[in-house]
Amino acid sequence: MKTADFKVKKLREPNAAKRYVVARKDLPLHCPMDDMSLWNSHPRVYLPIEDKGEAKCPYCGAHFMLRND
Repeated sequence: MKTADFKVKKLREPNAAKRYVVARKDLPLHCPMDDMSLWNSHPRVYLPIEDKGEAKCPYCGAHFMLRND
């Protein structure tokens, strides 16, 4: 029997950094982000970053800045 080949995606630890720089491809922005594990984090909250270019998560205090690409 042949075993299946698969890759395990390594997720970032949520709420580990206090500052994140994000790109337009990451919009709509939410915390925790898609590449963060969810089992030890707060509920997902969407953050309005488009107008001012920065946003702060009300749960963990992470500061997000929108990169001008």
